[in-house]
Amino acid sequence: MEVQLTTDQQSRLTLMAAAQGCEAQDLVREAVERLLSFDEWFSSEVDQGLAAADRGDFVEHDDVRRRIETRYPA
Repeated sequence: MEVQLTTDQQSRLTLMAAAQGCEAQDLVREAVERLLSFDEWFSSEVDQGLAAADRGDFVEHDDVRRRIETRYPA
């Protein structure tokens, strides 16, 4: 498989790889692995949420508000 990068992307990737002491293709492989892993995780979380909704497991509105206010106090 080949991926076409812009000249700017290639330059930035080369600089990043040099700074990390590795090859640009290694960084690309790592980025693809992260993307794939994240997508698998996200899909699993969505499936769990949908299954919970199908069972009728919901968080009440007031509970959501409390959680938000606790995490992000004004």
